[in-house]
Amino acid sequence: MWLYFLIAIGSVLIADISQIILKKAAMKPYDAWYKAYLNFSVIFAYFLFVVSTVCSVIALRKLPLSLSPMWQSLGQIFVVILSYFFLHEKITKGKLKGIAIIVLGIVIFSFPLG
Repeated sequence: MWLYFLIAIGSVLIADISQIILKKAAMKPYDAWYKAYLNFSVIFAYFLFVVSTVCSVIALRKLPLSLSPMWQSLGQIFVVILSYFFLHEKITKGKLKGIAIIVLGIVIFSFPLG
């Protein structure tokens, strides 16, 4: 069961990495419009989206669908961390508060009362 949960979290992380790659590719200037869509970074990012989807399907074969919102919410945390390192975005107090709320929600969702 833990293996499938790790696969699910990995699928979210892979999707977030592909989003960062797409963002970095979108920030580059291109001399032709089609080069913005047909370059290694963009094609690789979309390939990662496919890998992420396959991982999600594998995870959902053994995990209940009701857990999906919990691990998908981790993507918000991953994006903040990845953006800090690769896009040099600042982590503000507001983002930290948002992360804390997400983590609190995951904890509450994981250990329901009663």
